[in-house]
Amino acid sequence: MADPAAARVPSQPGAPPRPAEAPGRYVVTAILLLAAFVGLLWVPSYAHLTPSLGGIPFFYWYSMLWLVVNAACQAMAYGLMVVLPRRKRERS
Repeated sequence: MADPAAARVPSQPGAPPRPAEAPGRYVVTAILLLAAFVGLLWVPSYAHLTPSLGGIPFFYWYSMLWLVVNAACQAMAYGLMVVLPRRKRERS
């Protein structure tokens, strides 16, 4: 059973904010991280050869494109959950 007093203790200085402290950030982060997951698991959307890009079938360049998109989504999620709270703490 969770201790109710522990829920009122503020976050540690280096820790990301708790969901109750920043629910919007958690929602946006979840959407960013789920985008690549859903985009690659929905196979019928990209399981074909055309259109090709420079002779590379669609299946391959679509998958490679998601590597870049996923890296960008993870960087944005990291910024929202770690960098932004750190900057706010440094300013105050």
